Amino acid sequence: MSIINFVPDADILVSLEPDELGVRLLPFLAPMGQKGDLQLATVLHNITGHPNAPAGVPLATNHYPQHRKHEVEEAVREAWAWLVGSALLVPSPRYRDTIMVLSRRARSLVADPRQALVARSLPKATLHPSFREDVWAFFHRGKYDTAVFEAMKAVEIAVRNASGLSNKDLGVNLMRKAFDKSNGPLTDMTMDEGEREMRSHLFVGAIGSYKNPHSHRNVSLDDPDEAAEIIVLASHLLRIVEARSTAMQS
Repeated sequence: MSIINFVPDADILVSLEPDELGVRLLPFLAPMGQKGDLQLATVLHNITGHPNAPAGVPLATNHYPQHRKHEVEEAVREAWAWLVGSALLVPSPRYRDTIMVLSRRARSLVADPRQALVARSLPKATLHPSFREDVWAFFHRGKYDTAVFEAMKAVEIAVRNASGLSNKDLGVNLMRKAFDKSNGPLTDMTMDEGEREMRSHLFVGAIGSYKNPHSHRNVSLDDPDEAAEIIVLASHLLRIVEARSTAMQS
């Protein structure tokens, strides 16, 4: 199968970041690896074709235009280096360093290469410290529903602790009391009434949508991008709670 099947245009190929191109190459590399041909030189030859083809003319329907050869080769070399650095390509046990094979993780990614880019959608440093380690670990093990639940649970606990409300106050009821526009302990009374009300709705909606359903039933969440967005929202909510707690103590 040709690389054209996975990246149909040279302009697209050279515009991709090394990790983005690398994961797109995995399904193309897998059959070559089974034949024992997984060397960079062989891969480049399969992608760019014979060096003596007329400039500006595709060699065949399965190659890019020859005048893009150097750009394409440079992009593929960078993607190859990323695959090696990410332990997705490892030395063959038979041929040592001359021929590579797909690692166990790479073989599992062939069917769904985008999973290799999950780390980019949720940088660890962006997460709130109170749940950073646990939530990030769940997320990168593919347990997206658990990661979302733990993130939103951290919001609920932080709101209860900061507001001083009872352990009997749960979920949306806790959020409504803590951020009541008239007398909520975490409400910022310097804000306009409409803004105070919208902040209450923000917390109520987040907990009601993303924490409560996971508390009461199995919720299928298999999209890493959606899960990452919810977790980032939880981080933002926690920072609001921290800011209100600090303001109350000053």
